[in-house]
Amino acid sequence: MRKFFWISCLLVICAWAGNAQKYALIDMEYILKNIPAYEMTNEQLSQVSKKWQNEVDALQQEAQNMYKTYQSDLVFLSDEMKSKREEEIVKKEQEAQDLKRKYFGADGELYQKRASLMKPIQDEIYNAVKEIADAKGYQIVVDRASAMSIIYASPKIDISNEVLAKLGYSK
Repeated sequence: MRKFFWISCLLVICAWAGNAQKYALIDMEYILKNIPAYEMTNEQLSQVSKKWQNEVDALQQEAQNMYKTYQSDLVFLSDEMKSKREEEIVKKEQEAQDLKRKYFGADGELYQKRASLMKPIQDEIYNAVKEIADAKGYQIVVDRASAMSIIYASPKIDISNEVLAKLGYSK
């Protein structure tokens, strides 16, 4: 009987503490879609990416053309000329791969450019969320777009429009 009393008290205390915390949600995708600077940044990154991809494609095409020429001239080439041409083709293919890695690799120029352009926007959103959370007493603000375990959340606790208003993009 005593155990039952203490377990009941513990459950009541936990339930009371859980109700005391305030939660809010934001939808980062929704917020970003409503910020013109984000759209302009994405367009700028897309243009840079296309330009760099064209450079990589040009090198790869050049390597393919060298290989086709090599195949057509194969009958007329000496062993020394064959190996020299093969080395040139391999070198050109490696150059294309290196350029691709430089631009699009895990820590490539596109990643660095994206980080440098997006960081100010993300910092601005973070500061707006923090100010709203501090003002309204939210202990946790969860991003609905990236929280895969949220099955349902009441629209009443979504503060995305407040964040946009705080940033000057009211809906």
